Amino acid sequence: MSSMSGTDNAGIVDSADRASIDTDRLGRDGEGGAVYLPRGEARWRYAPERTALLVIDPVNDFLSEGGAGWDLVKNTVRLHDVVRHLRQAIEGARERGIPVFYGPMAYTEEDYAGRNLQQRSGINRLMFERKMFLAGSWGADFHPDLRPLPQETVLLPHKGNDVFETDLPEHLRRLGTTHLVLAGMTASLCVEATGRHAMEEGYDVTFLADAIGSDGIPSYEAAVHLAYPLIGNAVLDVDEFLTAVDTSLRGEVRPQPGDTVRGSDRGELGTIEEVVDATDETEAYLLVPRGLLFKRDTYVPLDAVARRAGTDVFVNVPKLVAGYMPWDAPPARAAQWDKRGPRAADVRALYGSRSPSTHDRTTDQE
Repeated sequence: MSSMSGTDNAGIVDSADRASIDTDRLGRDGEGGAVYLPRGEARWRYAPERTALLVIDPVNDFLSEGGAGWDLVKNTVRLHDVVRHLRQAIEGARERGIPVFYGPMAYTEEDYAGRNLQQRSGINRLMFERKMFLAGSWGADFHPDLRPLPQETVLLPHKGNDVFETDLPEHLRRLGTTHLVLAGMTASLCVEATGRHAMEEGYDVTFLADAIGSDGIPSYEAAVHLAYPLIGNAVLDVDEFLTAVDTSLRGEVRPQPGDTVRGSDRGELGTIEEVVDATDETEAYLLVPRGLLFKRDTYVPLDAVARRAGTDVFVNVPKLVAGYMPWDAPPARAAQWDKRGPRAADVRALYGSRSPSTHDRTTDQE
């Protein structure tokens, strides 16, 4: 058995490749969907030219005393020192050449009198009644410690939870971004909704847990410890993220014996005893010997690795479910192939007894 070898830059998607990726979700019998953008070992890297930090709603109404939403979020903002960690993330990204996007909200009379947004959802009603994020107001302005630099991108305002419903996708495509890092407000609404959409569009999504606030501790805990580890590929604190970027810049992204393996929820799974190359019979894997969590030796497929930060290796399943993975033997090539399922052309009925209902679009145009 031997340690891995390979080209660190293998499979990076350039702008032309990214523009050509077909993200049509219809396809034959509903197969398809957005392609996961990073390729090969490039997925382990926070390469500055492929990474972007998105800071959602870093404004006075949320983050300053006297803001229209301050009383709702102040407990988690203070508990996690969110403003300081947001500033640390922003300054750290700037120092490393990672672009920073700002995604604020702003509402005008036309949004309410003309578009009736106050009737659309519970959160829209809440923001309307409390006069949150009114365009041009102090509350809608950026927190004084978190103001964008002149050359940084401030997105068009999102009117609901999802920042992808702005000009964000255009900027990501323009830069050839593959890794999107999320921070800001609030955990279970805008940050989670944007992270879900980003994942569905094929981006590698990271959440910065200590740079995110919420309207209460229960909603924060549910988002950070339950939802995010399944939506994204990593839930890190700001220090871990910046360490991972530095690790990438040094070219030290491959897991090594002695590294600590963590789940996507940051829970510790064990220590790598050996990193094993692929053979004709097995895929590459990490050997994690039995310990407190695993009562057996565990063979983690190398393609489950999402990130390396210093000597911490993060895999893209949370600790909560890692024990349920069928990782009790080296990943045989035949077994891994079986997990892919049948070829689309060989499937006669997508759901076993039938396929999705068809719809003649021409009837909509008549």
